[in-house]
Amino acid sequence: MRASTFRRLLNLWPPFLFNSIRVQHVAEDYSEARVVLRLRPWNRNYVRTQFGGNLFSMTDPFWMLLVMHQLGGEYFVWDKAGAIDFVAPGRADVYAQFKLEPAVIDELRAAAANGEKVLRWFETDVKTADGEVVAKVRKQLYVRLKPRAREMA
Repeated sequence: MRASTFRRLLNLWPPFLFNSIRVQHVAEDYSEARVVLRLRPWNRNYVRTQFGGNLFSMTDPFWMLLVMHQLGGEYFVWDKAGAIDFVAPGRADVYAQFKLEPAVIDELRAAAANGEKVLRWFETDVKTADGEVVAKVRKQLYVRLKPRAREMA
């Protein structure tokens, strides 16, 4: 699927659509993505800042999706774990950038080549437009070569 079509579909996905989360960019080769969470009256918490669940949601699928598209259909790619550290109150729109380096994909392919599971952490900062870090998000991915691909190797 073309990345631009994929971006449009993600923007229509109800958890993003109804919480003012917008995917601004997905690179054609799925090597990077950029997401914004707009601060709106319906997604503020009790103290009128960004709701923590939305801060995590805006980052949740992207490492898995980027890795999945970069590795291709011969691999299982799953979210294994996640953590968020709230650094400062989000009193404005916030942004997250994901950039998947080719060396990371090479590392994952090499580590998974024998059919063993691979666990790897990825990190993303959620920032305001002026660069203030609001949250630090960590996601752990599970990667494994599918059985039919192992047989062919």
